[in-house]
Amino acid sequence: MNLPTTPAASLSCSALSFRWPDGTEVFDDLSVSVGRGRTGLVGTNGSGKSTLLRLLAGRLKPSAGSVSVGGRLAHLPQDLTLDTDLRVEDALGITERRTALRAIEAGDAAEAHFETVGDDWDVEERALATLGSLGLGGIGLDRTVGQLSGGETVLLRLAALLLERPDVLLLDEPTNNLDVFARRRLYEAVDSWRSGVLVVVSHDRDLLERVDRIADLRAGSVSWYGGGWSAYEEALATRQEAAGRMVRAAESDVRRQRRELEEARTKVARRQRHNKKMDSERRAPRIVAGAHKRSSQEAAGKLRGMHEDRLQDAQERLDTASEAIREDAEIRVRLPHTAVPAGRTVLSAHGLTPRFGTLRDGSLHVQGPERIALVGRNGAGKTTLLRTLTGELAPGCGEARTHVPLRFLPQRLDVLDDGLSVAANVARAAPGTTDNEIRAQLARFLFKGARAEQPAGTLSGGERFRAALAATMLATPAPQLLMLDEPTNNLDLASVRQLTSALGSYEGALIIAGHDLAFLESVGITRWLLVGEELTELGAEEVRELLGAPDAIV
Repeated sequence: MNLPTTPAASLSCSALSFRWPDGTEVFDDLSVSVGRGRTGLVGTNGSGKSTLLRLLAGRLKPSAGSVSVGGRLAHLPQDLTLDTDLRVEDALGITERRTALRAIEAGDAAEAHFETVGDDWDVEERALATLGSLGLGGIGLDRTVGQLSGGETVLLRLAALLLERPDVLLLDEPTNNLDVFARRRLYEAVDSWRSGVLVVVSHDRDLLERVDRIADLRAGSVSWYGGGWSAYEEALATRQEAAGRMVRAAESDVRRQRRELEEARTKVARRQRHNKKMDSERRAPRIVAGAHKRSSQEAAGKLRGMHEDRLQDAQERLDTASEAIREDAEIRVRLPHTAVPAGRTVLSAHGLTPRFGTLRDGSLHVQGPERIALVGRNGAGKTTLLRTLTGELAPGCGEARTHVPLRFLPQRLDVLDDGLSVAANVARAAPGTTDNEIRAQLARFLFKGARAEQPAGTLSGGERFRAALAATMLATPAPQLLMLDEPTNNLDLASVRQLTSALGSYEGALIIAGHDLAFLESVGITRWLLVGEELTELGAEEVRELLGAPDAIV
């Protein structure tokens, strides 16, 4: 992805505002300038990352402000769709030039053919080279899009953008739905970007490690951090620690100011009672007593006002300090009944052939609190294997048996009834559990008080995931085998951290199908299985090579 760029490659927006047709405000007076190199744009679900990219790409019109792009811009959207009847050359946008080249090679010297080709005489070679760099060298230019996998389709669209030689490239969640092999190719492409402006929106930590800087979009503004994801997390932790100290100091000051205000009020009241008593004992004339009273009230008012001002100032400092504290709280649950003794058989499968996918005659034996990752290409049948192991799908042949209580969290998160509240969904999965017990546990999943009464159908993406996770993990009987299918797909990084912390409390056996290596490492995977024509156990070195990971797996 080493592309020639113009010196003018740049990207910025000034005083940008945007509202959806229903009046929902996304940005108000946002100004951002993105420098050359690789920038990772991060933020929670709903913060406006994809909307900002669409505004920068000209696919949305701002309510106010302006966008400035220097050079050619290309945009890979998250919701990519391509006509399945298109040929690869059509998707790459080179059909007319290939046709003209063939006509010229056949002796047709029509001027129109030369105009079509322009200076792009090597277009076919460049196209094949670009496809090859993304791992698509074997698909050729004449196959149809419908013959490609979802991951290959994403990479094909990226290849089409690269052939345009963009100066500014915007990628929105490019690793979604990519298998481990396609992700590795994308990582290599990002690694090779050396000039121009590249902005990538992603929750893929391995991808974000490869950028030069992180732009954190939060509450309608952008904060900048140098380096990749690890450097960002370290800097953020330092800032949060400092913000926490400021909050604690501000809270202490507020308490002190409240105490001093109360003491001042008590002192004023005592003085007023004393003056009133003295005037009464001296039988001071009414006009003198009135003057004493007014003077006393003025002094009391000044004293109270001074302390009230100090309290207000202290409260404002506390509010300002609190705004710097993130609410990306972690899930901390106690699940002692999920524990599985070491050596106990949890699941056994023999001669298993699912109805779909490539697996033939698979065998699997799971013991104790093992943590197993299923990895492999798109279409290998990881999801089908999980659904077969759960009993949701009947196998083509062979058998699978679970020996402990099992729960499965699918990609679709369809374990929730949208018409029921969060608490009612958990109660449905945990009959016999008291309402107080459910609410106490839901608070640990960050559904406190009235939030537990929200209908599932009104939840945001991150909230819905937490609710589905709660209904799965808090079910009765307590699940001693938990299966998760691509759990980090479409989750923001805060939600991924919450999932990681929740699984840290889980003491049962775990089987996860996924492509997110950083997440899989973080939950302590003990066995790696490659799903293909058979289940192949991988060693640490093989996983590193397969997934293009740093030497972090042990």
